[in-house]
Amino acid sequence: MTDDRAPGVYEFFAGGGMARAGLGPGWRTLFANDIDPMKGRAYAENWGADGLAVGDVHALAPQDLPGHAVLAWASSPCQDLSLAGRRSGLSGTRSSAFFGFWRLIEGLDAEGRAPPLVVIENVTGLFSSNGGEDFAVLCEVLAAAGYVYGAVELDAADFTPQSRPRMFMIASRREAPGLVDAGPSEPVHSRRLRAAHDRLPPALRSGWRWWRLPAPPRCNTRLADLLEPDAAVPWRSAAETDRLLAQLAPLQQLRLAQITARTATTAGERAVGALFRRTRTTPDGRVQRAEVRFDGRAGCLRTSGGGSSRQFLLVIDAGQVRSRHMSAREAARLMGLPDSYRLPSATTAALHLVGDGVAVPVVQWLSDHLLRPLATETVSDRPPRLSAKPTPTPIRKVLP
Repeated sequence: MTDDRAPGVYEFFAGGGMARAGLGPGWRTLFANDIDPMKGRAYAENWGADGLAVGDVHALAPQDLPGHAVLAWASSPCQDLSLAGRRSGLSGTRSSAFFGFWRLIEGLDAEGRAPPLVVIENVTGLFSSNGGEDFAVLCEVLAAAGYVYGAVELDAADFTPQSRPRMFMIASRREAPGLVDAGPSEPVHSRRLRAAHDRLPPALRSGWRWWRLPAPPRCNTRLADLLEPDAAVPWRSAAETDRLLAQLAPLQQLRLAQITARTATTAGERAVGALFRRTRTTPDGRVQRAEVRFDGRAGCLRTSGGGSSRQFLLVIDAGQVRSRHMSAREAARLMGLPDSYRLPSATTAALHLVGDGVAVPVVQWLSDHLLRPLATETVSDRPPRLSAKPTPTPIRKVLP
């Protein structure tokens, strides 16, 4: 049960409330918004409809947001920024929704209600999209509003068997020197994050903070541990499996043959792999290829709009290879959602919901080790503003 005295949260681009699940009862959601009616229904099914507004973020006004939240969380659309998309950056039709969210923060600021903490979650492609200009603009708008800021990179693979690296930009209106390091530290300050920081102009680097966050524990759960019983799920025919395996590259086919042979001679050995298909450019044109991994993890769950197909599972037992689609419930488990979480009844909708979300245990780790301490450890009401106005960049034209 949520404590009425817990710090309040505004949750934007909320999806099915996976950030809310990760933040847990130590936070109190005052308002949530998503444009997708399907996601809104899932949110209401799991969390109730109080404070939920389903619609375009651009249509909201500051007066629609109740109370005074401590934290604003924004998992803004990533399709235009991800490596699977066209990388049109923050000026893209969908990712520019971020500026609808930011307009509300500016409006709250004018009323004296700006949240002292802001978290912006996105794909790691944001570090380099548009040559790093998108990342610089993000820092610029935070600095102009009086926030100090810094990013961390966390991978769901440290918590659940799914490769899913994500960027979390944390901005604070208050200084908290006890939560800041003198410089970057692995693994949360990755090489690509450090490169994005180094590309920033000096005025923006002066507002940067290397947030202190311990390295996550190593995940001790494997993909096979999260699967449904064999008898409870439909399997593809042998002919369909053969056609799928024919799309593997020769080296992957050789590796598959070796694993298959081993299971045929080793009693009780069973191998589980995650297979996904990608379109590759070859001298003969664009062709669809299959890629499979047997490292105990699934590939990054994605939505159909992200350019990747639904993931398959290969199960090799006693020298026999079988294939099937990953179920929606298995995908939800890979995102750290409990089986009590209510998914949409349609498989496509359920997969879209979870593939567009944020991994629950990642949010919990960030909350426990940084956000909750930031909400309480403060030494001043507002940080000093930047001493020099940042130089505008070409992407500046997308600002409202």
